[in-house]
Amino acid sequence: MKNVRLSLLSIACALALLLSSCGLIRPAGTAGGNTPADTSAETDGKSPSVSAAVTDGADVNTDAPDTQTDKVPTEKTVLSFLGCGDNIVYYGNVREAAAVAVSGGRQYNFAPTYSMVADLISSADISFINQETLMAGEGYEFTYYPTFNGPQDMGYDLVELGFDVIGMANNHMLDKGGDGLLSTIKFWKGQPVLEIGGYENKEDYNTLHILEKEGVKIAFLSYTYGTNGISLAAGYDLAIPYLDEQTVKTQVAKARGEADFVIVSVHWGDENSFTPNGEQKKYASIMANAGADVIIGHHPHVIQPVEWIERDGGGQTLCVYSLGNFIGEQAQDYNMVGGMISFDLVSDADGVRAENPVLIPTVYYFDTSFYGNCVYLMENFTEELAASHGIRAYQNTTTLERLRKYVTDTVDAQFLPESFR
Repeated sequence: MKNVRLSLLSIACALALLLSSCGLIRPAGTAGGNTPADTSAETDGKSPSVSAAVTDGADVNTDAPDTQTDKVPTEKTVLSFLGCGDNIVYYGNVREAAAVAVSGGRQYNFAPTYSMVADLISSADISFINQETLMAGEGYEFTYYPTFNGPQDMGYDLVELGFDVIGMANNHMLDKGGDGLLSTIKFWKGQPVLEIGGYENKEDYNTLHILEKEGVKIAFLSYTYGTNGISLAAGYDLAIPYLDEQTVKTQVAKARGEADFVIVSVHWGDENSFTPNGEQKKYASIMANAGADVIIGHHPHVIQPVEWIERDGGGQTLCVYSLGNFIGEQAQDYNMVGGMISFDLVSDADGVRAENPVLIPTVYYFDTSFYGNCVYLMENFTEELAASHGIRAYQNTTTLERLRKYVTDTVDAQFLPESFR
């Protein structure tokens, strides 16, 4: 069972036990070679229940209510939530996962990559990740930048880690065309997770995707700004959730009316920019005023600010403009810095709301031979690791001070762990 509350103290204690989990794994004869091409220009058994509340959008009131008096709980429930950013598969990580494959028919083992944050993921009542790259399965070769497709074994590892919700709406979702997307959707729908962002048809897209936990109904919506100029070919029923003002208003308001809590995952913004652009600000306001409780952004491959948005009719929406990369073998040090958003989802006689939001900074590490792939908590990252980071393969360097400064310069101290204030 996942713990009811995810505290920073439990985070620190759990991770201290795992400090040596990410070891350097290098099979004989591979040291120093096979450097991938520069990728800096990248553009417990949890069975969630999904509702079948379908709407065509024609009769939805988009003026979201501030309270839901007909659904006010009589007892207090606190659920811990953890959200992770872009999970991007690259050549070095796949090669290493093959070298440490486990028995039982699996060819790849990605568990070591996540070992330093595994306890955080499994202990949260609800864990979300933005799965940036496809897992199309048999018949599709593994490819990396600029069109991605990775092993489904990574998906199995994510499930075993404890992720409950998988987001698929992003600019790479059509990298293998309609067939690759459909195959990936079917893979995820065969797992004990709630998949969002990839929709088999319009009916699936217009159906509220709800995860119910301890009597609290949480609706998840997902959108992307685009698909890298790749259009869905004719003949597919698939629905691509592109950002559109009226669609966003309609779907968020529908979710607000039928669920207790609404979370929106959105792929938006400018790559490598620490500042939200005008489009992000516009859609964040639209989502908030339509009734979103939390907005989780990704795509820039760097972290962006966290803020409370005041709704026009009262109330607040927690907006995380970008969580940055969770994993991704890119070339710049700022692309190695990510964040996991943690908050408490509180349900009581006063309503349902997000409390105690904290952005937990992370660093993605690999060495110059593209081994040792591992997500570290930044508070456990060292100067020695910074000095040996694999970005040196691209003639780049970093320091722990610089990595921390990306965080403190971007995210308001109120949303950071005490060690970063």
